[in-house]
Amino acid sequence: MDNSKQRIAGKQMKSITYLGMVVNIILAAIKIVIGVFAASLALVADGIHSLSDLATDVAVLLGLRLGSKAPDQSHPYGHGRAETFSAALIALILILVGGAMIYYATIAIARDEVTTPKIGVLIAAIVSIAAKEWLYKATKKIAIQSHSAALYANAWHHRSDALSSVAVAIGFISLELGFGHGDQVAAIAVGLMIIWVGFKVIGDSLRELTESAVDSDTIEHIKNIINDNSSIRHWHNLRTRTVGREVFLDLHILVDPDLSIADAHEIAENLEKSLDEQINRPVNITVHIEPDIPALRK
Repeated sequence: MDNSKQRIAGKQMKSITYLGMVVNIILAAIKIVIGVFAASLALVADGIHSLSDLATDVAVLLGLRLGSKAPDQSHPYGHGRAETFSAALIALILILVGGAMIYYATIAIARDEVTTPKIGVLIAAIVSIAAKEWLYKATKKIAIQSHSAALYANAWHHRSDALSSVAVAIGFISLELGFGHGDQVAAIAVGLMIIWVGFKVIGDSLRELTESAVDSDTIEHIKNIINDNSSIRHWHNLRTRTVGREVFLDLHILVDPDLSIADAHEIAENLEKSLDEQINRPVNITVHIEPDIPALRK
């Protein structure tokens, strides 16, 4: 396993998360202040939503810190599951946020609550949409590169904040057009979308916790790397699983039975090096060497 991959990915994840925390604090302050002076409950709620993003930022950093700890006697396979639990926690927060948006929007419609539009509300919403959509794309890009479920979930929390600001903007426009419940209807639609993403992230976390194999594209890539090694005559029993951002795999390879132990070991070492170099995420590899005889071909 190339530890430099983890260090680089970890540094990128920390940088984008700390940047997200700064943006969240600034946006929350802007929204809450303008919301109070403009008598916009929607914008105040949106500001509180931005503050909730801080909780997921902390969850990502905590998961990254715990998940990056070196293996020890109690955790010989490392602490990568901490990032999985972090992703599940963020997903639960997403579901709660989405549910709260739907609940309060429904209550507002039932009470026939209508507010007078103020231009400051629209400006704050537009600034929030631009900032949080950019943060979503930047965070998602690093999440995909690092294969971090926790960071991916946090990216969607950024987008949920952008979408809630979209609801505020739609509400402002609908009020200008005379439809008093436009923002509540938009908030309900956004809330449903956020809940869907939350359940998707939880599903991915549960699949990892139940020792599911890596995605099919990665498996095919692994098979191609093995088949490209001409010293390997045959192979079988390939098994994969993920622990946080890491891939754990083991397989049996069949080599020339007349090779010395040292030569056979070198073939296994070269295979491990190729897998580690060509798979764009940390890899833990176990190779079992067998002589290529008919009885062992499966």
